[in-house]
Amino acid sequence: MKNMKDIDIGAARIRVDDKQIINCHADLNQLVPFKYEWAWQKYLDGCANHWMPQEINMTQDIALWKDPDGLTEDERTVIQRNLGFFSTADSLVANNLVLAVYQHITNPECRQYLLRQAFEEAVHTHAYQYCIESLGLDEGEVFNMYREIPSVAKKAEWALPFTQSLSDPHFSTGTPDMDQRLLRDLIAFYVVFEGIFFYVGFVQVLSMGRRNKMTGTAEQFQYILRDESMHMNFGIDVINQIKVENPHLWSSAFQQEMSELIANAVELEIQYAHDTMPRGILGLNATMFTEYLQFIANRRCAQIGLAEQYAGATNPFPWMSEVLDLKKEKNFFETRVTEYQTGGALVW
Repeated sequence: MKNMKDIDIGAARIRVDDKQIINCHADLNQLVPFKYEWAWQKYLDGCANHWMPQEINMTQDIALWKDPDGLTEDERTVIQRNLGFFSTADSLVANNLVLAVYQHITNPECRQYLLRQAFEEAVHTHAYQYCIESLGLDEGEVFNMYREIPSVAKKAEWALPFTQSLSDPHFSTGTPDMDQRLLRDLIAFYVVFEGIFFYVGFVQVLSMGRRNKMTGTAEQFQYILRDESMHMNFGIDVINQIKVENPHLWSSAFQQEMSELIANAVELEIQYAHDTMPRGILGLNATMFTEYLQFIANRRCAQIGLAEQYAGATNPFPWMSEVLDLKKEKNFFETRVTEYQTGGALVW
């Protein structure tokens, strides 16, 4: 055992400049001093936006769903397909965060946000299950759509190679090729999967809510969209910081590869729009979604420093920006105190 006088206690302290997003060998347990204040602020914002699925009243949804004349067959398909995709997509996201992304991000304040995001993904999966259970849907059928429904399965299949890469037990950063591989996977994960693949479903379900249909389900999706927007913005900040700290990764060839990756994802999501609403409903049609996805893709490209790919694309759903400004006015502990239950009680 070392004598205390032989231990240089100050040697273990890290400086702000020692911190990096990836390939940092400084103490991961030392949260402060902060280098990335934006990561800590996003963690605080996520905590302030806390919500739970049980807060949202599903009574009207249940009555409408049970009414044979309440919804058209196309409207029911939209609800079922989106619950099928989202219920497994957010589970995939959570697993990827916990098992892969967290391991390779070597910054404690970013990891703090990742822990918050992982919890929010669990809440989202809970919300979909809550909707499915409330409506009395076949749980096995809905949760297996990502295997059995082609339009749902294609998006999951697209994402799997990137998540498998991140979770490869033999993968580690530290070389230009591996660092670029991580950057590619983060772009696929945050920019495409969370920043493009979720948005057709969000528009479809929220459009039903705007028409006073399935308002409880739409409110769940509204809170989820707000969370996912924050997740995506965090991921984009991480991507851009990795570029700043590792400019050699952002080569012209890599930028071209990322532009093609995003363009391919847009085509896949356009196909999902066609498959989920082939006849057009709710004042929506697949052509409008093509324009919207091109508009979204331009924004995503600009956010990570790529050239826009779709000249003149505009937003046919300007009301979506209003949804993102949602303020959480309900307080779980005030509005549902008589129904709130804890797992146990303290005994003094």
